[in-house]
Amino acid sequence: MEKMLYLNDLFDIYKDLLTDKQQKYFMDYYFENLSFAEIADKYDVSRNAIFNQLKIIENKLYDYEKKLKIY
Repeated sequence: MEKMLYLNDLFDIYKDLLTDKQQKYFMDYYFENLSFAEIADKYDVSRNAIFNQLKIIENKLYDYEKKLKIY
């Protein structure tokens, strides 16, 4: 739960540094509470692609915070 809140805060700060598609995946998963399968169906991609993209997004958010220290 704490990780989710932290990621949501980082997303609010750094979302403009992500692609539009990454923003949509993140919002669908963390804000709309959609499953990997639901997001995959919505964008016509595989569940694995969604899982991988969410990991990439999380890592980017952590990296941006590590470098920029805005939070």
